[in-house]
Amino acid sequence: MDLDFSPEDQAFREEVRAWMRANVPPKAGPEIGLPSHLETQAAWERKLGKQGWLAYNWPTEYGGPGWTATQRYIFDTERAAAGAPVGSPFGLAMLGPVLMSFGTPEQKARYLPPIAAGEVFWCQGYSEPGSGSDLASLKTTAVRDGDHYVVNGQKIWTTQAHWASYIFCLCRTNTEVPKQQGISFLLIDMKTPGLEIRPIMTIDGHHHLNEIFLSDVRVPAENLVGKEGQGWTIAKFLLTHERTAIAGVSDSLYQMDELRSAVASDPSLAEDPLVRRRLAALEVDLMALEYTNLRTLDRVAKGQPPGPESSGLKVKGAEMQQAISEAQVELGGLSALPWMSDDAAGHDVFRSATQRYNFLRASSIYGGTNEIQKNVLAKLLLGAG
Repeated sequence: MDLDFSPEDQAFREEVRAWMRANVPPKAGPEIGLPSHLETQAAWERKLGKQGWLAYNWPTEYGGPGWTATQRYIFDTERAAAGAPVGSPFGLAMLGPVLMSFGTPEQKARYLPPIAAGEVFWCQGYSEPGSGSDLASLKTTAVRDGDHYVVNGQKIWTTQAHWASYIFCLCRTNTEVPKQQGISFLLIDMKTPGLEIRPIMTIDGHHHLNEIFLSDVRVPAENLVGKEGQGWTIAKFLLTHERTAIAGVSDSLYQMDELRSAVASDPSLAEDPLVRRRLAALEVDLMALEYTNLRTLDRVAKGQPPGPESSGLKVKGAEMQQAISEAQVELGGLSALPWMSDDAAGHDVFRSATQRYNFLRASSIYGGTNEIQKNVLAKLLLGAG
């Protein structure tokens, strides 16, 4: 969508576009789902951090560029259009806003600068084997012992835990109150004795996920964010930011551009009326999603939180990602059969289509299943239930 930007924002757009053109690694490409190569991702994040653009949604007082909502939108759109990797979201889009709102001055000073510089990776300790969609039923415990909490339990589906220096973790600190009221939010060093990481391989062939076992892990009490028992409030605050980011509008725009290019390079596809109709339907849905995203950005620009509408953005964003990946596989045909082979024939987007399709089966699950998001919308926007 070609928006009518102010002269200042248009100049900013050209600056970002020129920088991306000069700095995006050749064939970097936004990876399917989250990045799977630590060295490539770490180098890219440090480069953005040196430029002061990694924490692009942060205010200047915490190491961000202090951009407007429009500038943040422009940056992310140009980043995706250049084929640049997505930043790991856990420190930047999730923990960062939490610490700015709930952290102590000491926590902000210690943890925010390394995130903005691209020097550390974080992971998220939320889901457990018996606590996925019903997150408030989590059983990992944190028992106060002097100046420490002693943590015992298990977390699962922990993305990038094998990369991370730290994990932000929801733990039960009180079993005598209703389940939402007994949860606290702790920051844990991944090198702490008693913490074990085991890999989980996913259907796209990569190691994104892990399960974590915590056995008498001693965490300094100063690593408690907010107050004891405030974890559920913090978790809900964090999830509104996570779900807005998960919508992935800019990267869907990039994938749609790639699909159009692939179709245009094959006359048998470009001249097929059914293919043109399918592309047109995807374009319409993607435009509607982008307008919804812009309305959310406008809300944030006015100093308001993303709100429950972020659940709707997450639902439609996940559906859009899946619909585009399905079209890439089906229109790719034989070209989509090889598994990420450089020797295979056809457009790049078709050669990687099957892997992308397989990974994005999870997009309607992670960050809260689409079914749960619809319940959130029904309750908070429609007053149902």
